[in-house]
Amino acid sequence: MIVTLIVLCEVGFWVLLAAGLATRYLLKMPRTGMALLLCEPLLEIVLLVVTAIDLKNGADPSWTHGLAALYIGYTVGHGHRTVKWLDGHAAHRLGGGPPPPKPPKYGMARARHEGAIWLGTLVGGAVATALLLLATAYVGDDGNTDSLRSWMFGAWRAVGIHGLIALSYLVWQKKEPEQKSGTGSAVPARDPEHVPDLLVRRPGKDEEQVR
Repeated sequence: MIVTLIVLCEVGFWVLLAAGLATRYLLKMPRTGMALLLCEPLLEIVLLVVTAIDLKNGADPSWTHGLAALYIGYTVGHGHRTVKWLDGHAAHRLGGGPPPPKPPKYGMARARHEGAIWLGTLVGGAVATALLLLATAYVGDDGNTDSLRSWMFGAWRAVGIHGLIALSYLVWQKKEPEQKSGTGSAVPARDPEHVPDLLVRRPGKDEEQVR
């Protein structure tokens, strides 16, 4: 049941996102479109409530409850960034707005960008851990909470791996390729000031006598 609900929440997320963006930019109804986008957090609330009810009704904690916690954490950590990225592209493609800025590719700017994304993963891991701890406390010592604790370890392992990847952009910064200056020694021949002396025609004696 929990896995089915997670799938439905994921499908609902993209359906609401597409409907909200289409309403904002195709139907020219920005307020209605924003209202649809703001309905997306309700999906996570529904998932959280159903998960808690499932545990309260005596269901043994399993990997499905841990997956629900990670899904909610990921949505909290990266959902806003995903919506903002898609909204920028929709505004450009459908609304005639300017193209969204591309993420930096080189140097400290790229390192800061990767670090900001990692902070979203860190927030997601913290939210998932908090939910799993609440579920563990709710079940108590009478139930088997090993599966929930294993999901905590998995969440922080993902945070650590992503952190190492983000750190690599700081330690080994990618340098921007050097631009060719284009200032060679070749100068248009029509400019006599820059033409070698041997190439400049000098008047002969006959010409000097004529003058």
